[in-house]
Amino acid sequence: MKLSLAAISITLALGVGACSPSEQAVKTGAVVAEAVTQTQLQQFADGLQVRYRVVSNRPDAQCIKDKGEGRCFQAEIDLTAGADFQSSDFAIYFSQMRPVQAVEGNEFVIEHVKGDLHRIKPGSAFAGFKAGETRTIKFRGELWQLAETDAMPNYYITSGKLAPVVIASTKLAIEPETGLELRPYVEAFVDADKQYKRTDTDKLPWATSSVLFGNNKAGFAEPALVANRIIPAPLSQRLEPELGSVDLSRGLALAAGDVDVSAALSRLERLGVKQSADGIKLSLVSDKSLAADEYQLQIRPEVISVTAGGASGASHALSTLAALVQVGSPVVTAQSISDKPRYDFRGMHVDVSRNFHSKAFILDVIDQMAAYKLNKLHLHMGDDEGWRLEIDGLPELTDIGSKRCHDLDENTCLLPQLGSGPDADATVNGFYSKADYIEILKYAAARHIQVIPSMDMPGHSRAAVKAMEARYRTFAAAGDMKAAEEYRLIDPNDKTIYSSIQYYDDNTLNVCMESTYHFVDKVITEIARLHESAGVPLTRYHIGADETAGAWLESPKCAEFLASNDKGVKDKSELGPYFIERVANMLTARGIEPAGWSDGMSHTRPERMPAMNQSNIWDLVAHKGHHRAHNQANLGWEVVLSNPEVLYFDFPYEADPKEHGYYWASRGTNSEKVFGFMPGNLPANAEQWLDIENNPFEADDRVLKDDKGNVTSEPLKEGKAFVGIQGQLWSETIRSDEQAEYMIFPRLLMLAERAWHKPSWEVAYRHEGMVYNQTSGTFTAELRAAQAADWQLMANTLGQKELAKLDLAGIHYRVPTVGARIADGKLEANIAFPGLGIEYREAGGQWQAYQAPVAVSKLPVEVRAIAADGKRKGRTLEVK
Repeated sequence: MKLSLAAISITLALGVGACSPSEQAVKTGAVVAEAVTQTQLQQFADGLQVRYRVVSNRPDAQCIKDKGEGRCFQAEIDLTAGADFQSSDFAIYFSQMRPVQAVEGNEFVIEHVKGDLHRIKPGSAFAGFKAGETRTIKFRGELWQLAETDAMPNYYITSGKLAPVVIASTKLAIEPETGLELRPYVEAFVDADKQYKRTDTDKLPWATSSVLFGNNKAGFAEPALVANRIIPAPLSQRLEPELGSVDLSRGLALAAGDVDVSAALSRLERLGVKQSADGIKLSLVSDKSLAADEYQLQIRPEVISVTAGGASGASHALSTLAALVQVGSPVVTAQSISDKPRYDFRGMHVDVSRNFHSKAFILDVIDQMAAYKLNKLHLHMGDDEGWRLEIDGLPELTDIGSKRCHDLDENTCLLPQLGSGPDADATVNGFYSKADYIEILKYAAARHIQVIPSMDMPGHSRAAVKAMEARYRTFAAAGDMKAAEEYRLIDPNDKTIYSSIQYYDDNTLNVCMESTYHFVDKVITEIARLHESAGVPLTRYHIGADETAGAWLESPKCAEFLASNDKGVKDKSELGPYFIERVANMLTARGIEPAGWSDGMSHTRPERMPAMNQSNIWDLVAHKGHHRAHNQANLGWEVVLSNPEVLYFDFPYEADPKEHGYYWASRGTNSEKVFGFMPGNLPANAEQWLDIENNPFEADDRVLKDDKGNVTSEPLKEGKAFVGIQGQLWSETIRSDEQAEYMIFPRLLMLAERAWHKPSWEVAYRHEGMVYNQTSGTFTAELRAAQAADWQLMANTLGQKELAKLDLAGIHYRVPTVGARIADGKLEANIAFPGLGIEYREAGGQWQAYQAPVAVSKLPVEVRAIAADGKRKGRTLEVK
């Protein structure tokens, strides 16, 4: 992951409270020694005002060269006292996305605790606070911070053994009209060059209203075009208006059959098409000559006929019928449709480990996945920051690993991370009970969606490690060392110093210990039992296997393991691959297909892996990501494209520091970009995309060799192809179910479109290989025009038909920001999804409906969009 630098300023106004002095303060004699009470600490926290602002993201000569690749951001923390405060016995804990390199001066220190958890403590020159005074802490951190959402919430104060208290001013607020999270402690970015750009080569424009206006200028609203548009587009659609209109308000009379389509019918019912004995006859016929997902649909005034290869195909046919229905208008055109998916694997990944998301949210996502014919839910339930599934026999995994709180010894919970705060009952904590998970499995199966569970290992496993260490301590204290060692995951004598990409030094399972594999076997056994209880066998399990940080190198257990030399492992470099290979074969022996992320899978020895492996490609296309994708597909593995710059839905929609999400691969992944993805020719996307700094890049898809003549990359071989694509939602910055839906929708609809339907404008793949760049010319003017026209149809369908269905389902999708400019004294505005309403106001006055260019005279002029149902609003932009 490559990032740039920022400078931050945090303003803390301290309220009333008296604290006993720290040991250091006693030595300096700088503060008064007074004991602090819980009430005083609460008053202290309630009066503390935090103001956080980014100053610059440009590196300079003072960046520490051996950290952050010589890149850093500058930062300031202003402490403003609300009342006199003359004690140094306190610490302020907060989540800082990037570690602090250095602090200027000696009045305060900032210490790195673990991961992103830091604490501010008084330094040797601290002399207390006086009311109204501002003290400034200047510091530099590694890499950069480019978004206002990087400033994590829920700072909290500790003093001695008192209960920690959240600083009230750092709590998130929710804006009523938009439902968006607000950070009252964060100061808005104002300087694009210093705050939002990292280098002189960074050409990415801030997505201001005027930039969006230019992006949206080709848009138009034509309601007649969307009536028969289906998402995802079918293989073949023949309109037959001469047969008459079909009024679905009569309902549907389902003919008896052996196919259960009740879940698909429930979506139609939500749209006003109910089952009725007097309704239009719905005929379901099975045809085993068709593939499972394939169907044929005939819509006639008196009968709707579905012929399908299986229950999933029949359900897809009814989803297509629902796609034709507009909210409030259940009359559709007679037509015939023949359809089947482009890819067998049409997936959505949801991370509930970093921040927990409710069972109700997962069920809602499953509903919408089914509506748009997605069929794989990759449910990521175990990572460094949380373990989210109840496992029989290992209660510590959820008793401790499912929550974060202020327990520095981690006997009762994990350390706070990601702005979770000190309280175990925070909404970002939680887990699915066995009954919850069984319900999720059954719900998904009824909608023909396979749940692929994932507990990331051997890296990204801190929650499991800490839970099993707590288990070890419990049994060891009771004298039962056999039980204590049974599932232990680390070698206590391992002296390896390492740091994961999230700045943990203790998050990796020790792959040289048999107890580790006993733990893995136990977890998979119990998950398989839950699947069996749900009547949904576990047939695929995602190991994770990514971003292993380089542990074990100084582990005595590994030295013993290598000395024994009975596992075919020659040196330390093979330990990581050995784990993946062993677990993959363990799964295969149980009839479970293994899956993993592409980086870990690439380290394995193919001859030691099972023949069937799923690999999720999370390499960037702009960084030669097609190489690994092609290499692994050529091995015969099931390659699922999961490329971050287009398929990570936790990234910002637009290049604006107010947008949520991480941004290490893309600072703007809107619905149009996802729609325009060409998965069948991965390197050809270099002709239509720019890199993270908005600069051209090149994708060389020829046969490439190293200096010894070994082939390092080559084109896809004839007969080899990817099995599908998957969208990803990682949840580091996403705390609520509403925010998760905001990030997923409507991008999920574009994911479904690309997974199901191959567009005519996609560049054909060339197996002989070639170099793709901005001038290579395979994405011709004709193909670009066809893509643009197709997008306009899609944008209209979203704005005039499909988003209203999401409103009806209670989905908190993103309402787009509005493009606008002022020309000759008139406001001109447009929107990415024609059909949605636009409002404007002058100088903070009343909001008014925008219909056409209108004269404005008072500044500032602001614009916003309105959700399809006319209720929720989009984020406000000032016209610039």
